[in-house]
Amino acid sequence: VQLVESGGGSVQPGGSLRLSCVASGFIPGNYDMSWIRQAPGKGPEWVGSINSGGGTTDYADSVKGRFTISRDNAKDALYLQMSSLKPDDTAVYYCATGMGPIATMSPLRGQGTQVTVSS
Repeated sequence: VQLVESGGGSVQPGGSLRLSCVASGFIPGNYDMSWIRQAPGKGPEWVGSINSGGGTTDYADSVKGRFTISRDNAKDALYLQMSSLKPDDTAVYYCATGMGPIATMSPLRGQGTQVTVSS
């Protein structure tokens, strides 16, 4: 059972990135999924969630209107489209099972991908 994130990198403020998360060993389409992030020296922060069918999303206020979560259950994949990035978005981003802020406690999450927003 594994989640693998990719797509992180360094970007200037105002830029965009698209993160991907691919699952193996289980059927993610059966689960609500979330993105969480953790900045240096801080605890995990919930970013947003999408339900198993992909029809419902929810976002933290800090990213609402800038980030979009989507999924392709046929590909066992989850995505996070990030735009208008800010330095405060700098963190390691993880995908995890679960819906809502409780996903920060999920026992199943990936190894993370680093996003750095800096001029």
